[in-house]
Amino acid sequence: MSEILDSGNRREFASGAVRDIQEGKGRCDLMALDVVADYIQQFMAPDFAAPIQYISKFQETGDSNHLLDAIYSFTINQINWNRNHYTMLLEVSMHFEDGAKKYGPDNWRKGIPVHCYINSAVRHYLKFLRGDKDEPHDRAFCWNIVCAIWTCKHKPELNEYKKENSNV
Repeated sequence: MSEILDSGNRREFASGAVRDIQEGKGRCDLMALDVVADYIQQFMAPDFAAPIQYISKFQETGDSNHLLDAIYSFTINQINWNRNHYTMLLEVSMHFEDGAKKYGPDNWRKGIPVHCYINSAVRHYLKFLRGDKDEPHDRAFCWNIVCAIWTCKHKPELNEYKKENSNV
């Protein structure tokens, strides 16, 4: 399935960007992700914990290089893209296309707080691990991480995790 699910309800940010509503989906960005990663590592599989570990390190440091590591570890260890980074990037481009149909082109560039991307990325990752097939959770995870990194670089004021000496 290549379509992004849509509740039909939107939340709008100060920048004018819009996303689907958050309410009722949980707040994965508020979880103790280091503990979640430890749980996944101990009771599931070590490779499944790596993306969450990297996201947790990002939350602690504000260094977006940890988000690059999250995508890399996910692409290498979990997804059925034949460990092919080009396929991952093409899949993410399809998510951008679907998002443009749903919200308009470049809606995400207007500015969405980084915690929203982290929340959504972790939720999609957990749904991917659970085996949900209602939407492409693998590429939605990668898309959210890509958008979080872009926001850190181009709209650092929206990175709530940024520390004084961190990379953006």
